[in-house]
Amino acid sequence: MAGIQDYQEFCDDFNGAVATFPTSADAATAWLVDDTSSSGTPTYTKGTSEATLTLASTSEVENVCLHFGDALDFDIDNLIDIKFRAKVTATLDSATTVVMGLGSARNDDPDAVAANAFFKLAGSNSLVVESDDGTNDNDDIATGESLSSTYKDFVISFESGTSDVRFFVGGQRVAASTTFDMSNHTTGLQPIFQIQKTADTNTDALTLDYVRVRSRRN
Repeated sequence: MAGIQDYQEFCDDFNGAVATFPTSADAATAWLVDDTSSSGTPTYTKGTSEATLTLASTSEVENVCLHFGDALDFDIDNLIDIKFRAKVTATLDSATTVVMGLGSARNDDPDAVAANAFFKLAGSNSLVVESDDGTNDNDDIATGESLSSTYKDFVISFESGTSDVRFFVGGQRVAASTTFDMSNHTTGLQPIFQIQKTADTNTDALTLDYVRVRSRRN
């Protein structure tokens, strides 16, 4: 009977007391935060079943990214899917960008992440999706969906193979007319959840209820 010997599953429901995510590798958690702020103090907390990344009110460029510290633990050829539930500020500022999904080594510019499969919000609450494998690059593909202050469920599925990555919102496939081919990337990916702004005073936030990644074992 198939089980843990055949599949691995990472799942975080962000339970426990409220605490701040570490900004350097910590044996107690797979997660860490990159915070590029210089004067402001963004917050990035977990606990009571949520993780929240919130920009500071300081007028400066800020980038707050929750990821695995570039430990690319999930071989793309073994990935089944990533599923998460997320919400954002009711009305995102035009200076704010959010990406959510899987990528290779992180970058302040999400479009510079060499391999990625992302849901994205860029200056509005309208959701787009994108993927890149170093050869095939699909940017800002409309989904017809939006995300605001009510949780929605998201899935990025690799079950049809790396040449046909599929995106789902609330159980419904989106951007189905576009083929998201990531077959030229053959190594690992990590979960990436990033919120950033250009110089602006907004305090937009990204909140996660849970994150789950499923993968086949070698």
